[in-house]
Amino acid sequence: MTTRPAGDPGFPDIPRHVGPLGDMPADEFRAAGHALVDWIAEYLQHAERYPVLAQVAPGEIARSLPTQAPEEGEAFGDILADVERVIVPGLTHWNSPTFFAYFSICASGPGVLADFLSSALNQQAMLWRTSPAATELEAVTLGWLRQLMGLPAAFEGVIYDTASISTLHALAAARERALRGVRRTGLASREDARGLRVYCSEQAHSSVDKAVILLGLGHDAVVKVPTDDAFRMDPVALAAAIADDRAAGHRPLAVVATTGTTSTTSVDPVPAIADVCEREDLWLHVDAAYGGAAAIVPDMAWVLEGADRADSLVVNPHKWMLTPFDLSVLFCKDMELLREAFSLVPEYLTTSEAPEVRNLMDTGVQLGRRFRSLKLWFILRYFGADGMRTRIAEHLRLAQVLAGWIDAEPGFERLAPVPMSVVCFRACPRTLHDQPEAIDALNERLLLALNTGGQIFLSHTKLRGAYALRLAIGHARTTEAHLAMAWQLIRETAARV
Repeated sequence: MTTRPAGDPGFPDIPRHVGPLGDMPADEFRAAGHALVDWIAEYLQHAERYPVLAQVAPGEIARSLPTQAPEEGEAFGDILADVERVIVPGLTHWNSPTFFAYFSICASGPGVLADFLSSALNQQAMLWRTSPAATELEAVTLGWLRQLMGLPAAFEGVIYDTASISTLHALAAARERALRGVRRTGLASREDARGLRVYCSEQAHSSVDKAVILLGLGHDAVVKVPTDDAFRMDPVALAAAIADDRAAGHRPLAVVATTGTTSTTSVDPVPAIADVCEREDLWLHVDAAYGGAAAIVPDMAWVLEGADRADSLVVNPHKWMLTPFDLSVLFCKDMELLREAFSLVPEYLTTSEAPEVRNLMDTGVQLGRRFRSLKLWFILRYFGADGMRTRIAEHLRLAQVLAGWIDAEPGFERLAPVPMSVVCFRACPRTLHDQPEAIDALNERLLLALNTGGQIFLSHTKLRGAYALRLAIGHARTTEAHLAMAWQLIRETAARV
């Protein structure tokens, strides 16, 4: 398998000195660490040299590795050499500036170094006493983030891994408020738990469905609300759905509004949705996992208009704030509800500090917590608020540039507005204008050809039943030159397929 592009330094020989007991000796660790940092620096600077999408067949990586662990320890240099020989060819390079699929998460240098340090410090932040620094730095850093996003001081934040888990916990808090004592009684024996409903738009993320399933409400409890021409939830349709459910004997529980939907980055009209929630006494959760970061740019503050009236909100710095995966933040106006839902303190975790301090273990299903806030703290300090704004603003500008190119190009069409940095479009030759199935088939072939080529990586979605190519911009090193190369390749490939 081809691995190292020309110019990459590779890994030097690193003699192994470890004895029968103890850890890797400091000198060996230092040599391995220097070699690894050199390789990472070169990789991050030149990640576009690799095929963006892994060019391996299913099972190829597994077949390249032994079926059993080695009996004797191996030299670290040999392990790193196998990273290049076996692992790197099987990577899809999310760090490439021409990775345009999904949401283009970007692992910045400061974030990578912070993750390295976090692993070395090896903190377990379940209790304040098990890591005062991790506990308090999380509160401080999330306070910075809250202010940058323009959210009110009433919101308290907590870090999870992904938005799926953040949304799960938000809806658990909503269930706790509506059904006091449900953590003790469960749902089965409660009449007031029958027919609970959670509302979201038809463009909402599937994590809403999974959260509802996991909370025991049943998938039928998810009500998908129609959207307008810009793929935004229709508040009138929301109110009608709630009224219909009440008339049918169901119990509305919560509404999930999205600011930056996965397919099109559409922004639901949160102020109007908040009006409905306040009138109906429903929990309002705002999924700003992607779009919330845009609010730090002054001209984009509108994306969180009305979010101050929500009960909870999620934002993922790993999606658009240069933070290595994973780091998701849940902001909640009444964090005590979350603690009521999940706090459980066995004797061996009782401490003398409580209740004067906050223990992170009380805010979710997991006991152990990594020192995730360290990398966000590093990033916000290294780039600064202005640096973060500038980079996000450039991604927004590049998306508008691409949208303009598509609009001006015969044989292509945009399929959605571009409120943020994702552009949805398709090839649409005049000869196929009245053949929707043929247009879909053409774009499926186009996407396959583009991704197989390895120069760029796009994803797709379906909008109003039409197959759409989806190009997301979010990498710190992506420039207009990378975008121009991608657009030229898209045009040429479309002409060929």
